[in-house]
Amino acid sequence: MRHLDFSPLSAGEIAARLSDGTLSPADIARGVIERHARLEPDLRAWSWFEPRQIERAYRDGPAPTDPRPGLLGVPVGVKDIIDVEGMPTGLGLPGAATPAARHAACVELLRAAGAVPVGKTVTAELAFSHPGPTRNPHGPGHTPGGSSSGSAAAVAAGMVPLALGTQTGGSVIRPAAYCGVVGIKTSLNAVPSAGIAPVADSLDCVGWFARSVEDAILAARVLLPWQDLAPRRPGNRLRVWRLDAMELGTLSPEARQALDEASAALRGAGCAVVEAPLAGLLPALAECHRRIMLHELARTLLPILCTRGRELSAAMLKAIDAGRSVTASQYQEARHQVREAHAALDARMRDFDLILTPSAAGEAPAGLHHTGDSTFNRVWSVLGWPAIHLPTAWSPRGLPVGVQLVGRQGEDEALLRHAQALHPLIDRRMPASRAQVPMAQ
Repeated sequence: MRHLDFSPLSAGEIAARLSDGTLSPADIARGVIERHARLEPDLRAWSWFEPRQIERAYRDGPAPTDPRPGLLGVPVGVKDIIDVEGMPTGLGLPGAATPAARHAACVELLRAAGAVPVGKTVTAELAFSHPGPTRNPHGPGHTPGGSSSGSAAAVAAGMVPLALGTQTGGSVIRPAAYCGVVGIKTSLNAVPSAGIAPVADSLDCVGWFARSVEDAILAARVLLPWQDLAPRRPGNRLRVWRLDAMELGTLSPEARQALDEASAALRGAGCAVVEAPLAGLLPALAECHRRIMLHELARTLLPILCTRGRELSAAMLKAIDAGRSVTASQYQEARHQVREAHAALDARMRDFDLILTPSAAGEAPAGLHHTGDSTFNRVWSVLGWPAIHLPTAWSPRGLPVGVQLVGRQGEDEALLRHAQALHPLIDRRMPASRAQVPMAQ
């Protein structure tokens, strides 16, 4: 017997329908379980999913503590480096893992708003680069990106409307770009990291995936220190810094077109779009990111190396070795360079409201042996600035492309409000259709 297909519903619609009684908790549970049964054998987005536990969670009812639970009954996927009580935290490593004793802080915040964690999504090994088994919903032979691969794919396929991820280099923005969903990487330390396995403490940030900016904002109201700024009007002379970032790498024709068309649409809406290259600074920041990440990764993962080193991939072992070769003086010099660049860029951003820049070099690359290239994400990760990916178009091969918006550190809410106003102006996709997601049919 088939039940209500909740997949076209937004997170806001699910919460509203559950609140007014037009959707029951059992409907949501059955919908999540049925969609998983139908799609997961091909998609492989989940590392842990237990239907009986989902039925029990919805039968007992969401237990919000917020007086106005904006995520009431909303099913959420959780990246498998983030603890969920009673679910194993596998870290993308082989073998069974012990169930977590408590929820991570970000999970508790979502639960307080009525959300229901329904399972753990696949992560690349230790949230780095060696991929898990997840496929891209738009092209099974293409990578979904990483390291938050399962979260992005599960949202793109309509298995859940929201999913948590993390980013150290490009682990939210890149899979959001490859899977064609909205992805938000928050400012450094904007969301508490308790209960999340670290990779590089000075870079790790919490993020999440949604099918719309509005749903991303619903989660942001819960996870961020939200002040409830008024929605922005798109034609009020927003000052947009267009940063092609060509010093970092070559853009595909599709990615270049997405950036050009977004710029033209914003200008047409009355925004001031200014091109201002940063000669030499972006590659220097990317190199600082590499040194900082590897140095911190090698130290953070030492306990796992000592106890489970034989289980680690060659890529992981190579990264740890590279991190050991980064000296303390090189590490401190990189941190110093980042602080100086942060101050210089922050001063320049006083003339702008946001940055428009590529999310990725192009569409999701073919092959499942890698997670793609984070070239266009690392600078914002090392600066600790918030970023959001907005899907805007389809490539000739039917794969999604889009653009990235970046804001100043700590201005996550303003960035999301800008994205809410601007996305309808630059989104050239046809009205949402599951037919455009082959694996979601």
